[in-house]
Amino acid sequence: MASVSSPRPDRRREELREFLRTRRARLAPADVGMPDVGRRRTPGLRREEVAVLAGVGVSWYTWLEQGRDIKVSGDVLDAISRALRLGEAERAHLYLLAGLNPPVAEAAPAIPVTPGLQRILEAWSPRPGYVRDRYWNFLAINDSAREVFGYGDTDHNCLVSFFTNVRYRALHAEWAAAAPGVVGRFRADAARYPDDPGFDRLIGDLLAASPEFAELWARHEVGGESQVRKAIRHPEAGDLVFESTLLPLPDRPGHNLILHNPLPGTLERLERHMASISLSRAS
Repeated sequence: MASVSSPRPDRRREELREFLRTRRARLAPADVGMPDVGRRRTPGLRREEVAVLAGVGVSWYTWLEQGRDIKVSGDVLDAISRALRLGEAERAHLYLLAGLNPPVAEAAPAIPVTPGLQRILEAWSPRPGYVRDRYWNFLAINDSAREVFGYGDTDHNCLVSFFTNVRYRALHAEWAAAAPGVVGRFRADAARYPDDPGFDRLIGDLLAASPEFAELWARHEVGGESQVRKAIRHPEAGDLVFESTLLPLPDRPGHNLILHNPLPGTLERLERHMASISLSRAS
């Protein structure tokens, strides 16, 4: 695993020393199935106990905790993480302090969004918003996104809809200019899960269904912008322009909240249009 540079190695080593010390201090021998032998001057596990639990030498672990310039590997850091009962965020932090790139978090399976997340989407209305999983499947979408972007009951995947939904394509004023960036961002996402056959199936289906996607996919371009511009030419609401921002959901690796913020002038037209729809439905 490639090392990452640190502008201030002394501070990083100091933080590594204190991080490991405090993780040891919060554990009692009984917490890890070890006997509590002898009087302890400080609370928590001893360094030699952590070394035994992790299967590393006592001297090596001592040097690591002292912040010395020694070689470390992901396998050893994982063993120390298990010994110290570290959570995923703490494990990633240990990797960074030790000078390694953290492993990619395993994507969570697609599960229904929480009521709290659903309330965020509803409160964001009349601005469009939705939640998608690692395959870009829609998990939740508000009424404004359906109305403004032309998503219907058969639209289940953001990428598939971009290339195969005729209404969406007609509404998107800058479709051709946006398409390379869409494919580039999806390629970057797919690269995080090289062994996931779900991406192969999705890509294969789109290659067969869309010549435009096939041409762009063959370019092997990669893009990772989290904020993009989306211009819509709506037949009733008029011209609508949004900044689309992607917000990762830390408690659900691979899931993202996508919020579209209207640029000046768009919000007023959007509010009038969504209000007229609400009135027509109520009458």
